[in-house]
Amino acid sequence: EVQLVESGGGLVQAGGSLNLSCATSGFEFGYYAMGWIRQAPGKGREGVSCISDDNIYYADSVKGRFTISTDSDKNTVYLQMKNLKPEDTGDYYCVADVWAHLLMGGQPDHWGQGTRVTVSS
Repeated sequence: EVQLVESGGGLVQAGGSLNLSCATSGFEFGYYAMGWIRQAPGKGREGVSCISDDNIYYADSVKGRFTISTDSDKNTVYLQMKNLKPEDTGDYYCVADVWAHLLMGGQPDHWGQGTRVTVSS
């Protein structure tokens, strides 16, 4: 079965950096497009970023500050977050699905358990 396990969340001051990791298993790495979705307290889900081969998407709210990447040798997806803002606070979920589905904002086929990011002011 597909498993996605996030790590790296925590508490950071505004302007700081944080790196999230998503360890994957249960499928051939590269079969799915991968992405990150977040949910701020009291808010709906927001697609943050997704990646498939040379295709990369970033939400306008994180463009220029976040970087998504993959390591096929480790079957791992990363999200490098810089210049964090309080509005970046939320639960971050690693997701896997076909590229078009992630891009269109539908519910991804596979989710991780989430990792919490808290940005203090």
